[in-house]
Amino acid sequence: MKTVSPTLSFHEHLSKTAREAGFDLAGMVPIPLPASTGAERDRYFEEWIEAGHAGEMEYLKRRDENERLLRSSLETAFPWARSLVVCAANYNAERDGKRAPYSLEEAPEGTGWIARYAWSGREDADGNMAATDYHKVLLARLRTLEGKLQQWLGPMEMRSYVDTGPIVERAYAHAAGIGWTGKNTCVINQKLGSWLFLGVIVTSYSMHSGETLATLPEDRCGSCRRCIEACPTDALIAPYEMDASRCIAYLTIEKRGPIPEALRPGIGRQVFGCDICQDVCPWNRRAPVGTDPELAGRPELMNPALAWIADLDAQAFNRWFRDSPVKRTKITGMRRNVAIAMGNSGRREYLPKLEEWAQSEDATLRETAEWAVQQIKRAD
Repeated sequence: MKTVSPTLSFHEHLSKTAREAGFDLAGMVPIPLPASTGAERDRYFEEWIEAGHAGEMEYLKRRDENERLLRSSLETAFPWARSLVVCAANYNAERDGKRAPYSLEEAPEGTGWIARYAWSGREDADGNMAATDYHKVLLARLRTLEGKLQQWLGPMEMRSYVDTGPIVERAYAHAAGIGWTGKNTCVINQKLGSWLFLGVIVTSYSMHSGETLATLPEDRCGSCRRCIEACPTDALIAPYEMDASRCIAYLTIEKRGPIPEALRPGIGRQVFGCDICQDVCPWNRRAPVGTDPELAGRPELMNPALAWIADLDAQAFNRWFRDSPVKRTKITGMRRNVAIAMGNSGRREYLPKLEEWAQSEDATLRETAEWAVQQIKRAD
């Protein structure tokens, strides 16, 4: 049964409980969402899919037996759902006690870029920094929060997810008070910015009218268009609308096979994911550095040398990235991405490695390396 302090509202008690479980922010919303949440803007998923903006991400296109997109509404995927808890954790990494570098800042020559969310690691038993999969870290915290919710609100059915459920998290994050959906399509919190991991708990708990919801965040993007103007591949086709098939994060992680040649120059030095639309966001310039030891960034992944990544064999790649989001692209995808970054660099020192890859049995790597060689030679 409920044991809420009379001085705390329902939302305040939930936030306190979530912080005890390891999250920075949390909110709970009834299902279906009330119209007053203003979440209608985030309900165009079907049209977005039909427009082809999901690219090859087939998991986003899954339908139920009635041919309804599972992600079109939470009620479609979970008919028993009556509420949803949304939690957020800050992953704004630090380096030497200061904010870690941004991708657009001056960097050592010959370096690539791995997206900030994939830097996480912690010391292993030998004192070395080892990768940590944020999915596992946050899922364990959600499980802890599940137990706390059971103690507080009573027995209920629950399902926890970190990026893996058939849920458009940002719509519910807005309704839960986590932040607004920015023009770059990321959830932005006024105090923490957009460097936020999201986790959700789908529950069968029916909220009551007296259980105060979080204050709905106001859209504070205003007239700013920095993210739209900064995107090198024009993936942000309009404010609040992304064509994921053009996004560098999609191209370097989800896309299999060759990356369209017209988009390769825009990839620049990105070898896994992209932070550009977040790096330029004014709200992230004010964001506090995260202090979570399990989500701390590994310094060696901040501006990593392209030559170092290129020289990793399968065993070394697995050792470095076994418990990291980077494993999703696999070594074949990483080499393709590195070849593009090398070609974009114009540096002749990469020609031996690229010419070696141009003889590869992997058709994608072979073609990409050949393209990169020509890019460098044309830059002379």
